[in-house]
Amino acid sequence: MAARRVLRLGERHVRNLRPLPRPPQRIGQWRVEHGLSPGSSGFGPLRDLPDWSFVDGRPAPLWKGQQRRLRENEELARRAVGLIGALDAAASRGRPTGVPAPQLRPKGSQRPPGRSGTDQ
Repeated sequence: MAARRVLRLGERHVRNLRPLPRPPQRIGQWRVEHGLSPGSSGFGPLRDLPDWSFVDGRPAPLWKGQQRRLRENEELARRAVGLIGALDAAASRGRPTGVPAPQLRPKGSQRPPGRSGTDQ
């Protein structure tokens, strides 16, 4: 009877010494640790490259999602170029040619060096 009790206590002690299992890892964390995007819909060859091509080497037609992403990227690039052009036009309108840009003043106090406000 006492031997069984000692065995049970020993088993309990051994169980307490074992390391706890790691908490389950989220699939996004696992993908990031293995060098993949967090979700399967992220950038990468599985999303951006076609699944197949013709035997003679022609590429497969683009999917609707690929066409939409290309269209969105083109619109974004056009908008960026337009905004850059607007900035350039505003900069050239704001300052007449031949007039130098205003000089910037140094940061800090505007007192001449060597004099402080506490000296009297």
